Amino acid sequence: MIKKNNGVRRILLMGVFWRILFIETILLFFSLFYRWFTEDAGPLELFWYTLRIIFLVGIIIIFMMVTLKKFLADKIITPLESIASANKKIQQDYSRAGQIDLPENSPDEIITIVTSRTDMLKQIINVSEERLHLVNFIKETFGKYLSQSVVDEILTSPGGPKLGGTRKVVTILMSDLRGFTSLSETRDPEEMVQLLNRYLEKMSKIILQYNGIIDEIIGDAILAVFGAQKNHGNDPERAIACAIEMQNCLEFLNNEITSSGYLPLEMGIGINTGNVIVGNIGSEHRMKYGIVGDAVNRTSRIESNSIGGQVLIGESTFTQAQGKVTTLPPQHIMMKGLKKPLVFYSVLAIETQDYKVALKTSPSTDTRLPIKLPFQCRTIQQKKISIIPIAGETVSMDENNIYATTAVHIDPFTDIKLKFDFCVDAHCFEDIYAKSISIETKQNRFHSKFSITSMDEKDRSILKKWIKEASG
Repeated sequence: MIKKNNGVRRILLMGVFWRILFIETILLFFSLFYRWFTEDAGPLELFWYTLRIIFLVGIIIIFMMVTLKKFLADKIITPLESIASANKKIQQDYSRAGQIDLPENSPDEIITIVTSRTDMLKQIINVSEERLHLVNFIKETFGKYLSQSVVDEILTSPGGPKLGGTRKVVTILMSDLRGFTSLSETRDPEEMVQLLNRYLEKMSKIILQYNGIIDEIIGDAILAVFGAQKNHGNDPERAIACAIEMQNCLEFLNNEITSSGYLPLEMGIGINTGNVIVGNIGSEHRMKYGIVGDAVNRTSRIESNSIGGQVLIGESTFTQAQGKVTTLPPQHIMMKGLKKPLVFYSVLAIETQDYKVALKTSPSTDTRLPIKLPFQCRTIQQKKISIIPIAGETVSMDENNIYATTAVHIDPFTDIKLKFDFCVDAHCFEDIYAKSISIETKQNRFHSKFSITSMDEKDRSILKKWIKEASG
């Protein structure tokens, strides 16, 4: 803490006064001693001599103080006070600092101080403005790669750029488009990038609207976190409401893109709540702000079991949002690497004090086409396609599902690659990717429902034509 001293005016004048008084006092005692020693003066004579000397000293002090006060004020004190006053104005408004009006014939040193001060202020202001522009540029630019709140934390925190993190309970949202990779192979890359950007733009706005942090965008997949920087107390509910809004928004986006000749997009979303490490991950040469933990892996597994239009939440998320979220009965599935079954719920709606949103579903009209088509399918585990095919036959089909029988049991939520064993009018069906949704056993045959996740445009057009002709 800086101790507040007296001003330059008081210090200079009092300094001059006490020094003159000290000198005159010494001269007084010296004169008295000299008079007494050389002239052998008596006490009364010395007394009157002392009064005369004191009177003369007073006149000298008054004269010196009056003349010095004006001289010091004009040459030193007033210029210094003007500089101090101008410096105080900088704290209120730096634009008011300006030039300082100095008295004429001010010392060269003070004129140099004022000139140097003006030049220095200009440099400081220029540097400050450049730094402000740079900070805003960094925030604006990196805010497009990281969430704005993360950029602010890194720039304002002294330990922002350092490696390390903290353990927190967060809610993780992971979304992924179904069949986008295979769709990309049949369309112009620039068109697909434009389509993907339109999709990501709408999804990102919704996530930020619900105060989520977009941790990563990998192709058509989004990883978002709720409660990473601050626990809002309702992070699971916000994540669920956000996911429902994302699915509903995709319906509007599909209405836009289908008019441009694109197939409608389908998105699956998985949500999970758990402990993670939040912070800067990587090395001194390359790092990223992100999350690490088993909860992230579980979110990925939950999302992998979703089909287009679904929002699946883990057991921990369901527990925290229970009573506020409407779901279908829980699903249990044993997955590789887990010691107990993975439990998740398909969300229909959520209603809280802050959020009330329901998943929009298309009217459930039965457009199934009874048709028997032989096929062979292979299961997909950990992105590896099985070598041994499974023979089957369709019972009926609609635009999004295949109802079929197989001789081999296919577990629910298993991804499959299906190939029909025939061609129509010189057109052979391409591979169809689907996910097993349910299974029943009837007369030693396994009846399964496969939800189509990816299908060639021409194949889907033929299927629509068949359904239209059958219904007409």
